[in-house]
Amino acid sequence: MLIQILVDNPKSWVIPYAQELMSILAKKTFEVKLIHSHNEIAKGDILILLSCERILKNLSLNKHNLVVHPSNLPQGKGWSPLTWQILEGKNEIPITLFEATEKVDSGGIYLKDMIYLEGHELVDEVREKQGKKTIELILKFIDNYPNNPIIAQQGESSYYPKRSPQDSELDIFKTIDEQFNLLRVCDNDRYPAFFVRNGIKYILRIEKDRS
Repeated sequence: MLIQILVDNPKSWVIPYAQELMSILAKKTFEVKLIHSHNEIAKGDILILLSCERILKNLSLNKHNLVVHPSNLPQGKGWSPLTWQILEGKNEIPITLFEATEKVDSGGIYLKDMIYLEGHELVDEVREKQGKKTIELILKFIDNYPNNPIIAQQGESSYYPKRSPQDSELDIFKTIDEQFNLLRVCDNDRYPAFFVRNGIKYILRIEKDRS
């Protein structure tokens, strides 16, 4: 069985988790490939979309096209659902394994689980929990393959918008405590927290004291 893992940004934070998943699957004697472009997708059995910023057009090459999305689908479709839910103050985040379809985040659901946070985790720690739970769900699907029941999404959909670097701006008139969840989800390298005072932009980077 050929399993392909698509991470379309080779610098994505998800790469270590894709490599961990590859290692586990290889030990199970599957043929596994990590690819970084839609053009590299070959005819196979399972395509796992671990990070895909473009909509996948050709869904017919593989028997299954799997996506793991951290929300309680059909609620929370769209961009950065885990970040948005942390900003909403949530520490219990649903995560869903589903079949990709032409309509984004709308395919049938195979599995659901939860990501549990304590409210102090910074973005790398949040990603670690997301990455490990993603691997867990995918392995459950593969270990039970092909006997995975699929359930159509039911209920009203909601959508999160795409985030931009401007979403990392702090309000100088609010306390740190009021904006702590925003600080938690800022990426120190790609989209660091910042504030503007008297027309000057200041960059803030956050990390835990490990001493």
